Amino acid sequence: MASIVLLLIGSLILTPKSCSSKPISQQKPLDSDHIEFALNLEYLEAEFFLYGSSGHGLDVVAPKLAEGGPSPIGGKLAELSPIVHSKIKLFVDPFCRAIKSAVKGFPRPLLDLSKSSFAKVMDSAFGRPLVPPFDPYANDINFLLASYVIPYVGLTGYVGANPLLVYYTSKQLVGGLLGVESGQDAVIRTLLYQADNQKLLVKPYDVSVAEFTNRISTLRNKLGHGGLKDEGLVVSKKQGSEGSVSGNILAGDKYSLSYPRTPQEILRIVYGSGNESVPGGFYPHGGKGHIATSYLKS
Repeated sequence: MASIVLLLIGSLILTPKSCSSKPISQQKPLDSDHIEFALNLEYLEAEFFLYGSSGHGLDVVAPKLAEGGPSPIGGKLAELSPIVHSKIKLFVDPFCRAIKSAVKGFPRPLLDLSKSSFAKVMDSAFGRPLVPPFDPYANDINFLLASYVIPYVGLTGYVGANPLLVYYTSKQLVGGLLGVESGQDAVIRTLLYQADNQKLLVKPYDVSVAEFTNRISTLRNKLGHGGLKDEGLVVSKKQGSEGSVSGNILAGDKYSLSYPRTPQEILRIVYGSGNESVPGGFYPHGGKGHIATSYLKS
């Protein structure tokens, strides 16, 4: 993984920047633009998983890494059982070591990891305020559901970006990062699927784990304005893999292939606004890099 991540640094340095006066949204983005855009999501994942599993973020793990970017808002140690904590740490530790190299030289955007930020997502997913407000750090199930909110969005972004890349090194890098992202998502979905099979309910709402994931996925489809690109843990057989199964640990289209998303779709989702030009949600001031900022300017 280390050799793959080092390619990112070379890609950002060696790929020339456009001198065009047109915003990125009106011209073809460069490989480096796509990779920079993805780093917004990588920062979000690294900070959330670090805070949830360790009680601190990159400012402690790698103080010089953020390139002057502001510290996240509201991150805290989650109240995890030893079993779930150990499983989360199995992928958090190597992932964050890779990210420390990957994001070097790219400024961290302001991230809102607070309870209220996640509560707004869940309220939107259910179409009503949950009482009490959803707390992602309260217990195992809540933390896993909050984790379900994040990595899959980045996964679909890598799938969407890969065909647009020009250089072999960029394709190799994004393919490597996509593999890691897919692994994270599979671990989270598997743990949630096991909890749903055990008939565990999300307290105190008495709602099944599967229904939570289905509502989150429906919300992301709605915000993204890109059609069906997101599925929960349990779907109808017709919607499941090749129209034959309802269990949905690995989300995919009718050919069992991962769904792609555009940068616009991703920004609409992570901003929570349904509009790539209106920041909010996990990114109060919007994302960084040429692609994200071009939509803010527009």
